[in-house]
Amino acid sequence: MKKILFLISFCATILVGCDKEISLVLDNNNPTLVIDGSITDQAGPYFVQLSLSTPITTPTTIVGVNNARVIISDQTGVKDSLLFVSNGLYKTQKIKGIEGGTYNLEVVVDQKKYTASATMPKKVNLDSLRINTFPFNGEIRYSVIPVYTDPVTLGNSYRFIQKINDTLDPTFHVFDDNLNNGKVNQRPLRGGDDNLKVKLKDNVFVEMQCISNASYLYYNSLNQQSGAGPGGGTAPSNPPSNIEGGALGIFSAHTVQRKTITIR
Repeated sequence: MKKILFLISFCATILVGCDKEISLVLDNNNPTLVIDGSITDQAGPYFVQLSLSTPITTPTTIVGVNNARVIISDQTGVKDSLLFVSNGLYKTQKIKGIEGGTYNLEVVVDQKKYTASATMPKKVNLDSLRINTFPFNGEIRYSVIPVYTDPVTLGNSYRFIQKINDTLDPTFHVFDDNLNNGKVNQRPLRGGDDNLKVKLKDNVFVEMQCISNASYLYYNSLNQQSGAGPGGGTAPSNPPSNIEGGALGIFSAHTVQRKTITIR
């Protein structure tokens, strides 16, 4: 037994002492078009952001694509050519977003076409916001629960955007109804950043979006990769997209509701 313990200790010392610097050679991939567009049930205009992906070693900046042709059409025959605003941002002129409407996006850049289609789900009413308290490391912490009743039909998905005293919570809050179908929501919005915790007297703004399954898969993938998912996150990869033609990003059609609550 003493000999075995000695060998284990010796091997551990050797392994700890082996310290070799490894340089990873990262592929410098060509920039890829990124499309981020949405239509809501709120009054327009609606916007589509076109940009180019940047290498992992480059600071996060938006490299806008300014020479594109962007068109959004709907099932009624309305065809809207978007106006260029600045730095890859384009806005609609006449199309209107309605629940149940289907919208088709067409983007042409350097004679290459990209397309996407999205159908806006029916709105699930956001009844109220409720304050949730829970103990954590010897203190009482707070979170907000959006109160809504999921329809009995399976397949509803939701995204929530949270601001705490006008500071945006960067967490991708996305829910589906696989485990809570037809029930009143009890899941709180808990941010992944401990520096942005909800405190007494804070004003919390919540935007609820009823989103399609494609949008849920996209934002849930981003949530997993950000470290907020089970197990602390997954390896980075391109999230699933509903855009055809080789571009990254998402084209979403969703409803919007907003409420604010003060923590008391």
